[in-house]
Amino acid sequence: MLSSGARMRSSDEFRLTVRRGVRAARPSVVVHARLGDSPPAQVGFVVSKAVGNAVTRNRTKRRLRHLVAARLTGLPETARVVVRALPAAATTPERLVDDFTAAWDRAISRVG
Repeated sequence: MLSSGARMRSSDEFRLTVRRGVRAARPSVVVHARLGDSPPAQVGFVVSKAVGNAVTRNRTKRRLRHLVAARLTGLPETARVVVRALPAAATTPERLVDDFTAAWDRAISRVG
């Protein structure tokens, strides 16, 4: 579970991270990352209606939160990361772990 301090809530933070950060895409997930102004590292999630109904979106978001929680300790102190699920995250959930890992590693290596 992500602590409340590690969750990104501000729409401005989401916007800045997506527009000014680096981007790493895979078929089921896109990871945007940038270095922010102050600690702690924060992560936000975007799971649109294109992914599926509310149950599917929430299941996908829970899976992504679980994957991020395991990798949060390796982030730079001021990192801002947005994880965006694509429709393939719900239609082929068996790929989600591999796609997330590849996109996360690539984005974090490019930002730091």
